[in-house]
Amino acid sequence: MSTAMAKVAAYTRPSAWALEPEPSTFAPNNRWSNKDMDPVPPKGRTWTTWNYVAYWLSDATNVAAWELASSMLAIGLSWRQALPAIAVGHIIISVVMVLNGTIGARLHVPFPVLNRSSFGFWFSYFSVVSRVVLAMFWFGIQTFTGSECVYQMLKAIWPSLARLPNGLAPGAHITTSGMMCYFLYWLIQFPLMLVSPQKIRWLFMVKAIIVPPAWLAMMIWAFVKVPSSKGLFEQHTALSGSALSYAWLSALNSALGLYSTLAVNIPDFTRYAKNERAQYIQLFIIPVAFTLVGFAGIAVTSAGIVLYDDVLWDPLALIDRWDNRAAAFFASFTFVLATLGTNISANSLSAANDMTVLFPRYINIRRGQVICAVLGGWALAPWEILASAQGFLSFMNGYTVFLGPFAGIMVGDYWIVHKCKVDVPAMYDPHGRYRYTYGFNWRAVVAILFSVPPNLPGLISSINPKIAVGGAIHLFDFAWIFGFFVALVVYSVLSLAFPAKETFIPEAITSDNAHKTEESPVSSRMERKSVDEEVKPVV
Repeated sequence: MSTAMAKVAAYTRPSAWALEPEPSTFAPNNRWSNKDMDPVPPKGRTWTTWNYVAYWLSDATNVAAWELASSMLAIGLSWRQALPAIAVGHIIISVVMVLNGTIGARLHVPFPVLNRSSFGFWFSYFSVVSRVVLAMFWFGIQTFTGSECVYQMLKAIWPSLARLPNGLAPGAHITTSGMMCYFLYWLIQFPLMLVSPQKIRWLFMVKAIIVPPAWLAMMIWAFVKVPSSKGLFEQHTALSGSALSYAWLSALNSALGLYSTLAVNIPDFTRYAKNERAQYIQLFIIPVAFTLVGFAGIAVTSAGIVLYDDVLWDPLALIDRWDNRAAAFFASFTFVLATLGTNISANSLSAANDMTVLFPRYINIRRGQVICAVLGGWALAPWEILASAQGFLSFMNGYTVFLGPFAGIMVGDYWIVHKCKVDVPAMYDPHGRYRYTYGFNWRAVVAILFSVPPNLPGLISSINPKIAVGGAIHLFDFAWIFGFFVALVVYSVLSLAFPAKETFIPEAITSDNAHKTEESPVSSRMERKSVDEEVKPVV
């Protein structure tokens, strides 16, 4: 008994949970890195072009992409305005995705580490914490959507589930049966979150094979039930003038916001690429896949308007109207699979990668995903966010206020300011060349101050329409574009006009060529000892 108690007591000590970095790590000690934060070694670079094709086909076939397209109809746009907004938005985001993705494919480091070269060692934590919170919000939203799929599957088997008494208040925006299905989906999802990033790509392959044909079948069903002459192509917008223009800009901004998160942290996935060319396919596959999914969502929603006299922007609400129980079960199953792949790849893995840099001594990717499952899955009440179509679009727009500037600073720093010449080992050193001024790159701070606050009045008004902010609400309609380009220009101009000379080097220093520029072993050990003595890290 005493031996068992001693073993349990051992796990209550922080040292029992401490992680170790790779032997070849660039960090001074294990307080600054672990194996999941270190550059990916050559044997871990396994993602090919086809893996990225499967990844994006998997991510495009997710309920949020469907809801985004069809919810544009709910705010008054027709398919003629909604589809171009989706296409243009994803063309823009694919360019940014490849620009930032190439950085990860070349340097093989995750976003939280990479971000230190532009924001400064300590200020980078601002963007990382923001990303953690936003990724966990998305995780909760996708988990709730997955629970709706589970509900439809169970109701197809046991129709009496629809008559289960509700013990929750009407204002809770979720029922007793909904909460039960939410818990079931969370349990199904949790084991898959423990699979490593190198192996999880096979889930994307399976999803890319099964889900697109099923959604194509739903689109065919829509055109069979309601010919295009009576449904999709007959509908016109009721908006006009400036109201139509701002509604379209808001729809474009929502399309950008859908994957503005991944546009920032795409290095978390391209770091595993066999070479940088493997991820170039994103330029083509992202706009094509998301536009096709958007068209499917719009077509099926348009059919629902004619068949049920209601704008059913949520596909699970549409499936709920079906009489064919077998069709409802299998359609819901494809949405479960779609949500699983997207939630793990775009949300929990992203949050976990960011958490590793906050507490590298104790949190790796697997532990970070467990934390995300608990906090993002339960603490953020996603059913409140998805209570209405307008609320969903407002949430998407709110995302872009911060993520557009983050992406702009990253692009400007690597491609314009430093012209691809960065020092990977220094990104792991709190007293290295990317310390800037007390760990803050003031140029990035100024860029954030110029790009984020102008959008805050519109964000506040979108959350509470009773607060009048005048014309500032219209700037919020294109928040991502404004934030991205303002931050890109301000940061680049300041960095070139007032350069941080210590960050400019003649050639890039990566994990592959760092040994050519290393100092002698003695001086290296002395430097690490000095850092250990001078720096008191937050752990």
